[in-house]
Amino acid sequence: MIKLLDFIKQNKTYVIAEMSGNHGGDFNKCVEIIKAAKEAGADCLKIQTYTADTITIDCHNEEFKLNGGLWDGKYLYDLYKQGYTPWEWTKDIKRITEENGMDFLSTPFDFSAVDFLEEIGLEFYKVASMEINDIPLIKKIALTNKPVIISCGMASVEEIREAVDTFRKYSDKEIILLKCCSAYPSKYDDMNISTIPDMIKRFNTYVGLSDHSSGSIASIVAVASGASVIEKHICLDKKYNTVDSGFSLDKNEFKQLVLDIRNTEKAIGKPTYGPSNDEMNSYKIRRSLYAVKDIKKGEKFTTENIRSIRPSNGLHTRYYDFLIKNGHAKCDIVFGTPLNEELIVEKLYLNKD
Repeated sequence: MIKLLDFIKQNKTYVIAEMSGNHGGDFNKCVEIIKAAKEAGADCLKIQTYTADTITIDCHNEEFKLNGGLWDGKYLYDLYKQGYTPWEWTKDIKRITEENGMDFLSTPFDFSAVDFLEEIGLEFYKVASMEINDIPLIKKIALTNKPVIISCGMASVEEIREAVDTFRKYSDKEIILLKCCSAYPSKYDDMNISTIPDMIKRFNTYVGLSDHSSGSIASIVAVASGASVIEKHICLDKKYNTVDSGFSLDKNEFKQLVLDIRNTEKAIGKPTYGPSNDEMNSYKIRRSLYAVKDIKKGEKFTTENIRSIRPSNGLHTRYYDFLIKNGHAKCDIVFGTPLNEELIVEKLYLNKD
């Protein structure tokens, strides 16, 4: 059974390590990335299931050419031919991933990919941002009766609503939406993490982040904003110039990301008041009322001989004004003594302040 639903229902962030084409066409690198993801603490290893021919066509017209960004000047067909994961590797990738205690996930990009992933027993699906408007594909995925994660990069409220409604029309399984900026890499200015709480409320779903920005700041902010899932690309080492390495974390950075996420979860905690166990020592140095000069029996308390100071062994500071107005020492009181009712003549009236 996949960990995904258990994690998010327990308010624990589900971390997806996206391998994509960072294997560089080398199956041994796939295995190394899987093991690196496991060592880093990822909960899931994800790939993408397509070929250049299932995602586009071999056409070099201008509209098939990318302009700007990481893949400037590349034609779609050539990019996807370079970045795809051979389908014949998939069963072994799934097996090795599961042997390493992680969930296996893939993004299909057409009907044939869904059929293929069904044959190998995929337990849940991912819809990429560019496919959120592929309504027939979403319907096809819904009909598998499996949970789905949908990335929402570039999508309007209406487009997200249509995708959600389409899935819900054909399936009652869970939907997790991912806030996403579909620029590679993404600028912090474009991340708009504050959208996550709005998405949770607006679509009544769990929401996470597909993070294409540098570093881990955006992911940490997302967790603090209520994200249930973080998806981030992983590579072995950025010295290997693979198709997605420009916006991926290397294995050490990914390990730090997971550690930061887990510490963020701890820091968020739950609504609570009063001292924690570790605060009890600090609790002892709160302020209270002390004699700050030697005080003789019968002498009146004044602003010169008593004060509110640290630590907290004396009377509560709420009694300060009463003592200044009415209080007298019942006996000699030495400098540095914490005040208590036994030292005060008017002790019977303290609670009337």
